[in-house]
Amino acid sequence: MKSIVRRAIASTALDADESKTGSRAEWLVTNGLGGYASGTIYGQMTRRYHGLLIGALPAPLGRFVMLSGLIEEIQFANGSKVELGPRRDPPENRESKPNLLSEFRLEMGLPIWRYQIGDLVLEKRLHLPYRQNTVQVGYRFLAASQEIEISLRPVIQFREHEAPVSGQPDGPYVLTVLDDTYEVSAAALPPLRMVLHGRGEFLVQRKKIERVHYPAEEERGYEAIGDLWTPGSFHVKCSPATEVTFVASTESWETIRAMSPAEAWNAEWERRDRLIASAHPKVSSGFSAELVLAADQFIVTPAGRLVDATRASALGDEMRTVMAGYHWFTDWGRDTMISLEGLTLATNRSLEASWILRNFANSIREGLIPNLFPERSRQGLYHTADATLWFFHAIDRYIEATQDRWTLRLLLPKLIDIVERHMKGTLFGIAVDPGDGLLRQGAEGYQLTWMDAKVGDWVVTPRRGKPVEINALWYNALRLLQRWLSEEQLEDKAQKINACAEKAMKSFNQRFWCQAEGHLYDVIDGPNGDDAACRPNQLLAISLSHPILDPSKWKPVLEIVRRRLLTPVGLRTLAPGHPDYKAKYFGDLRARDAAYHQGTVWAWLIGPFIDTWLRVYPQDRAGAHELLQGFIPHLDQACIGSISEVFDADPPFTPRGCISQAWSVAEVLRCWVKTAP
Repeated sequence: MKSIVRRAIASTALDADESKTGSRAEWLVTNGLGGYASGTIYGQMTRRYHGLLIGALPAPLGRFVMLSGLIEEIQFANGSKVELGPRRDPPENRESKPNLLSEFRLEMGLPIWRYQIGDLVLEKRLHLPYRQNTVQVGYRFLAASQEIEISLRPVIQFREHEAPVSGQPDGPYVLTVLDDTYEVSAAALPPLRMVLHGRGEFLVQRKKIERVHYPAEEERGYEAIGDLWTPGSFHVKCSPATEVTFVASTESWETIRAMSPAEAWNAEWERRDRLIASAHPKVSSGFSAELVLAADQFIVTPAGRLVDATRASALGDEMRTVMAGYHWFTDWGRDTMISLEGLTLATNRSLEASWILRNFANSIREGLIPNLFPERSRQGLYHTADATLWFFHAIDRYIEATQDRWTLRLLLPKLIDIVERHMKGTLFGIAVDPGDGLLRQGAEGYQLTWMDAKVGDWVVTPRRGKPVEINALWYNALRLLQRWLSEEQLEDKAQKINACAEKAMKSFNQRFWCQAEGHLYDVIDGPNGDDAACRPNQLLAISLSHPILDPSKWKPVLEIVRRRLLTPVGLRTLAPGHPDYKAKYFGDLRARDAAYHQGTVWAWLIGPFIDTWLRVYPQDRAGAHELLQGFIPHLDQACIGSISEVFDADPPFTPRGCISQAWSVAEVLRCWVKTAP
């Protein structure tokens, strides 16, 4: 137990003005299936994605909001009552009505709330048992001078994860009571099963809670008013040292009752302690250990992909994938391959890395790995020009870390086929130009690079032609394949790949340098000619295992990116001064997507920047490590204990987008290992 106490991870003090910090700060707990619980630290539901149980149900259902929250009320012996939830009084009255929430903290990445009401001190803690669609909310009364009663009222809305907050199931909610177990069902969905551990009673009082407001949805231009439903409330009389646990689940009663609440909590605590203990020694404490726990949120066993799971099982593997970000992303090929090293290799989860790589290899179609697996679908979408090239990069990092030649030999025929299909031409105009050996891409109405914002028919940054990072990745893939073929004594094939790589490298250095701007073109041979916008994509020409750019140009590229794009929390996607530059990422979907890659800062880009820095200044690990320091205070901002997807392009670099993003966490964690003393 000492190691657990020593590794208590993070806490955040509550600001006197919750409108600036607390009402915005959020927490997240995941279950290893893609499901989660999340909310603001004060308990207000501001997003459609907030809830105590968002279950990951088998396809075609996908993720569903099953339990929106609990209305928690304390009644004292004198008859007075107080609600633990968000404060409803106006700001001008708050000085005379101090917040009941005295502390919020994470212990081993799990949220704990402490409330103080006079001499009453109450702690609440929440967790999701690993690989279960179950939530357990526990209450401990640490100090009290009198007997009190706590009432817990579940509030429910069965709704598809992405559905507007006004959505409701097809059919009424039905409450079924048997002894001390309670089930709420509706339509063809699995029932929500509830039980209370603690001597109490349930008062049936079915009613609708109307017109609940979700302000974050309103800010983002979506429906913001919806109704909830409640079946009644649990009531428990409590004294000091009393512990009460509410459990809600879509699992079977046998699974729910398999462990007591204390056993389930200890099991999850020990699992997290083991994650930190088995990770790289440089990430065993403090900020970096928090990132080890944050990384665990993204590695999941996806529910419902039966065909993929069956194939993996037949090969002796298990099904694993990477959720790109919470709350709304599913698993994306590009994000997975960029994130793999940080999420799995820095944390010594190489077996899961091998499963991820082999599972994606089984999904290759027409020489491409999937761009993403949509919610509620068993099939992937393949509209991407770079995910497959990042696949080569991820394999390289995995082989370098594990020396797993068996997996390499298993994948090698597929890698050869990928390159051959790119040479001949595959989907969406992805093909090597026989004239210069560079890779082009583009199809009307599609966004095929990582800068993939699209609103209706408007592709914001189409980048059709020959993007700089696509060709850096293509060259890197060719050189990796050449080396692997040589190692397997397939020299004839290796020499053919070498000739392709040499041609691409020569053409790249002749054509991508923009002398007028002193950096690389972002795209050449586009519909409107060559694009000289200063973007971070050019760093990949230096940062990858096999840099395509001539070393004489490394320092000028690094310097201009440092001067124009670097921020404390990642890199801008477009330099200030460009006509399309957007300083803030906010507003409705169209406004946000117009800014998504037009200045908005992305945290994951700190990885290529640090790799480039160490290429130019190989002895300056301390300087590279200093570039990560801006992420430390961020862990107390958006999602406590994790790293956001994007930030505004101008100070104060407000966090935006997904509150917890896989490649943001992965690249900071990877670079921490790479640069820490």
